[in-house]
Amino acid sequence: MLREMAKKGINGLVVESTPFTFAHEKEIVDLAARQRIIAIHSTKRFVTAGGLISYGPPDAALFRRAAVFVDKILRGAKPGDLPIEQPTTFELVINLKTAKALGLTIPPSLLQRADQVIE
Repeated sequence: MLREMAKKGINGLVVESTPFTFAHEKEIVDLAARQRIIAIHSTKRFVTAGGLISYGPPDAALFRRAAVFVDKILRGAKPGDLPIEQPTTFELVINLKTAKALGLTIPPSLLQRADQVIE
């Protein structure tokens, strides 16, 4: 799919967090780099694997909230009665090594806003 995107001149991609993308994170990151497709990911783990940028809720915060829901269910709450929640905190992580490999210059204003910059 990424090869076809590159052939068609598509140079941007948003990668969501799913069991499939987690299982293939390194292949997705490597293929995007080889095809010179700029990808933004929803979790930091892709950026630490070599992806360009991520913006999404911190994994630890999601796991903590999931534990609260598991606890409620184990204590007898019906899953359908539990409220749907939206994340309230997000983190921006940028991989400068990947940016350089793609020939991109990240604006200083974006680097200042980043929660983490990987060099």
